Amino acid sequence: MNGTIRVGNLFGIPFFIHPSWFLVLGLVTWSYSSGLAAQFPYLAGGLAVLLGLMTALLLFASVVAHELGHSFVAIRQGIDVKSITLFIFGGLASLEKESKTPGEAFWVAIAGPLVSLLICGIVTVIGVTTAASGAFAAILGVLASVNLALALFNLIPGLPLDGGNILKALVWKVTGNPYKGVTFASRVGQIFGWVAVLSGLLPLVLYGSLGNIWNLLVGFFLLQNAGNAAQFARVQEKLTGLTAEDAVTVDSPIVSANLSLREFADEQVVSGQNWRRFLVTNDEGQLVGAIAVDNLRSIPTVLWSETQVREVMQPITQATTVQSNQPLLEVVQLLEQQKLSALPVIRENGMLVGILEKAAVIQLLQNRTQPNPA
Repeated sequence: MNGTIRVGNLFGIPFFIHPSWFLVLGLVTWSYSSGLAAQFPYLAGGLAVLLGLMTALLLFASVVAHELGHSFVAIRQGIDVKSITLFIFGGLASLEKESKTPGEAFWVAIAGPLVSLLICGIVTVIGVTTAASGAFAAILGVLASVNLALALFNLIPGLPLDGGNILKALVWKVTGNPYKGVTFASRVGQIFGWVAVLSGLLPLVLYGSLGNIWNLLVGFFLLQNAGNAAQFARVQEKLTGLTAEDAVTVDSPIVSANLSLREFADEQVVSGQNWRRFLVTNDEGQLVGAIAVDNLRSIPTVLWSETQVREVMQPITQATTVQSNQPLLEVVQLLEQQKLSALPVIRENGMLVGILEKAAVIQLLQNRTQPNPA
């Protein structure tokens, strides 16, 4: 999973850590341990480092709680949470799909910041009611302020931040089009990204100062992810209303199970077909298996005339097919998730329609984006 390390499950959700997180953990530990040692000279070096590490882990636990807020609301909506990942910029909950309504999308987006604000409030109350002092009070103060900052930063109204998802839901509600919401929120996210990049770049260029280098990194993060979200939304919009049958390849590689291997070789292979794998149908036109050109090697040539395709083919189950009326967007997501280049398309009665290739979907998208001739 992009170099991440799986460290277990959280409430049944796979939990990953990106290697960049360890760098941030070290920097945060060093920063807070140095601050505690300077503020409280009576702390021994080892104790200051231990408290710094504890503070860093509490901060990252807050990030995890933030992502769990999103996850629990999504789960209540019937959306599977594929993973939670900690990385250099915080955390990310990967959801199986989008919410069905703008209202549901709003609650998934707002849940994270609300959890962070709740943690800020609880920690503040603990600090006040227990009359905490010394290093303990300092740690509580850091924990409260960072959770407040986490909530406010994520409420910036631009994708991929939570505020961007809130803005997306609002525009979706007003326009009735979820893709317009993504496009608008992505543009806002790009604006904030450029502002962050400039705020980090100008001090570096003009004064050689690295004081705002974090702004530069966050800006690039916003620009890249907002751009990706906008691009994906355009693809989704183009695929809306299309089904798997709309992308089936013309003259798909289909052969009858009753053909002999000799007939198969003569008609499909020797005739100049470029396909290396063919779908096999029975007399009713139902999909029953697949045969590859390489399968011919397993049978001596002298037996080709008396051996039928059905005897050599590999069975295909309906689990490895898609229905002809299935939304094309779902099929594309399935191809991506399972790292496939093609899938057979069948009707409800098992009748084979043809093969759907990723390349054909790309071509279909290109055709739909080309301007109509005047």
